[in-house]
Amino acid sequence: MNTTLAFDVYGTLVDPLGIAHSLREFVGDQAPEFAQAWRDKQLEYSFRRGLMHKYADFPTCTREALFFTNKRLGTNLSSNACNALMAKYLDLPAYADAAKALKLLKAMGRRVYAFSNGRPDHLEQLLAHAGLAAHLDGIVSVHAVASFKPDPAVYRHFLDSTGSAARDVWLVSGNPFDIIGAHAVGWNTAWVKRDPAAVFDPWGIDPSLTISDLRELSTAV
Repeated sequence: MNTTLAFDVYGTLVDPLGIAHSLREFVGDQAPEFAQAWRDKQLEYSFRRGLMHKYADFPTCTREALFFTNKRLGTNLSSNACNALMAKYLDLPAYADAAKALKLLKAMGRRVYAFSNGRPDHLEQLLAHAGLAAHLDGIVSVHAVASFKPDPAVYRHFLDSTGSAARDVWLVSGNPFDIIGAHAVGWNTAWVKRDPAAVFDPWGIDPSLTISDLRELSTAV
């Protein structure tokens, strides 16, 4: 079977910290700090819900993380401001290498999918706005499993949804927890280390491949 590439979305194809541009209107110079804290809490809430088997979709985790961050940083965002920021989460910017890499891999005959914690309708809108949807063979969301990465069930769901075998799949992600989750179920993994200072979790598990630019995949997988 041809190689199948499962691209994480938030933190790999699109930049969740790009919300800082919209945040600046509401919180000024606190925008970068707020964006990072919001992202961290969003992921924490998804992990906790997955462990507790108390699923709520990713937009719910995102909104609850926004409310928490607003209180934690004392930024006093209004309800209208929170609604506006949630809407902007559907317009996050693509990383500069994303479209070119997907187009190149498709031309090489690779099967190329988005694989994300996001809700299907939100992913469709996000990836279309980012100019990436046309370069994908499809979108696989964890929503159907009612859990989140790195639950092994969501990686099995991807295999079932795409008719793939674990040995033929590469998980491409900028998130170490995702790389480790895919490794645990026998996938090949490519960690996208865009920041030279990024640190991988010291679990004695290494990615199959580490890259700094998605276009490097064309000569590696």
